[in-house]
Amino acid sequence: MSASEVRRRVAAGVPSGWGHEVHPVLQAIYAARGVLTPAQADHRLACLLTPTMLGGMERAVELLMKAVAEDWSILVAGDYDCDGATGTAVAVRGLRLLGARHVNYAVPNRFLHGYGLSPALVESLEPKPRLIITVDNGVASIAGVACAQALGIKVIVTDHHLPGEQLPAADAMVNPNLTDDTFPSKALAGVGVVFYLLLSLRAALRERQAYADGPEPDLSSLLDLVALGTVADLVPLDYNNRVLVEGGLKRIRSGRACAGIRALIETGKRSVSTLCASDMAFSVGPRLNAAGRLEDMRLGVECLLTDEPAMARRYAEQLSAINQERRDLQASMVAEAEVMVGVATSSDAVGVALYEPTWHAGVVGLVASKLKERLHRPIFAFAPASEDNVDELRGSGRSIAGFHIRDALAAIDAREPGLIERFGGHAMAAGLSLKAVDFPRFAAAFDAIARQWLSEEQLQAALYTDGELPMGSATLDLARQIRFGGPWGQAFPEPLFDNEFECVSWRVMGETHLRFDLRDPRDGSRLEAVMFNAYKGTPPPARMRAVFELGINDWQGRESVRLLLRQIEAV
Repeated sequence: MSASEVRRRVAAGVPSGWGHEVHPVLQAIYAARGVLTPAQADHRLACLLTPTMLGGMERAVELLMKAVAEDWSILVAGDYDCDGATGTAVAVRGLRLLGARHVNYAVPNRFLHGYGLSPALVESLEPKPRLIITVDNGVASIAGVACAQALGIKVIVTDHHLPGEQLPAADAMVNPNLTDDTFPSKALAGVGVVFYLLLSLRAALRERQAYADGPEPDLSSLLDLVALGTVADLVPLDYNNRVLVEGGLKRIRSGRACAGIRALIETGKRSVSTLCASDMAFSVGPRLNAAGRLEDMRLGVECLLTDEPAMARRYAEQLSAINQERRDLQASMVAEAEVMVGVATSSDAVGVALYEPTWHAGVVGLVASKLKERLHRPIFAFAPASEDNVDELRGSGRSIAGFHIRDALAAIDAREPGLIERFGGHAMAAGLSLKAVDFPRFAAAFDAIARQWLSEEQLQAALYTDGELPMGSATLDLARQIRFGGPWGQAFPEPLFDNEFECVSWRVMGETHLRFDLRDPRDGSRLEAVMFNAYKGTPPPARMRAVFELGINDWQGRESVRLLLRQIEAV
């Protein structure tokens, strides 16, 4: 049954298999996202894809079994973003739960070691471990894996990034995006891949009756970390990822999150009991990411590993302070970038590349993201690799629907060998390194391939909604069902509606936010609404069409419906 047919049946009151407890509007929202039956909205952990379906698992588990049995020293080599930090914490906690006694971790400093398992990171390890497990990196670490193996270190790569033409000669590799892997969900984040490895290891230990004398370790205790990393990395929330995220959210809401996540939620002034995926994306995740962008992600990992609430709170407060510094720096860089695209020829480019010598390499990805939203163009932003290395640039890119930005880099690399020194990423985000003198060549090549691959229609920004919210449907019951009806996120978007309203009154909150008293002209009902960063010095229209989320205002323990406006236009 098509989504439009489900919408028609819902509107007509024809049963569609959902119980009466599921609001008809939510049924239509689900249908528009391909969820046509209650079973497709069942996010029980029993519905997860089987770990043994993931390629490379048998060899990786065999090596881990040997490492645990022989008491090897194991080092988890993570990444300096939220996915990498949560994945590192999952690996360390999980391996210890499963019997490994000598587990440590290392996270590269982006300014000292570069990305991933680099030779510089391997050579810095003291003492040298017997086994390295990469998390959220490694598929491109050809030199780093070779360096480790030359030192007698075994390497298991767990990653989710797209592979290049050559793979590292690791002792085992688990990655759903390898070309010969048949795992049904290609959308696992790095933290999801290593969680699956732990599930497989536990199953193998169970077969060998490792838990005959007692209960087996509860790996669901790691789901809060899995959920955070999955949401923060902006991977598509396909069914399997929604099961993982929902499992983590339920754990958090029930008060069973690890001390670090609880502290990050509280410092972000979010509610543990009502936390949703958007809170992770816009409050918790950025605080953790800030450490890797400006300083050392070890601070973030330590926050996730400590079981002491007071210590976790101190770490979280430090991360919040770094995040505020990141926000200030980002605002300055975005303002400079907006001037650049407003006055330079790059404003006419289809694929836009920007470079400023004073920019910070840890924040260029956020600049690219903001400019992508404004211009609706694929964007790369560049900065010097470090203060001591201004001859090399680090670039971070963000893309739009229909333009696979990592594949674009691969095409440029094939057309102009040697231009790009290193690259990697996904469909919507990618990174690369190149020489500063080669930036003009890259900018021209990126624009050329964007012009070739993108049509005029794809360059027109479109905001998709779930249509008009039916009259009388702006209720707390529906708002609650939507809040907990997800998890919403990448490729499973938060519901948006568009309706016409009369503006009864409005006022400015702070300096840039707006609060509205709106009237629905269909029945005269009144609704409270807010719109953030919307005031530009002119009053809003008296009658408007607004795109909005149906939200909840929780003030002093009392809940009320509040619309969160995303876009308005006069009618």
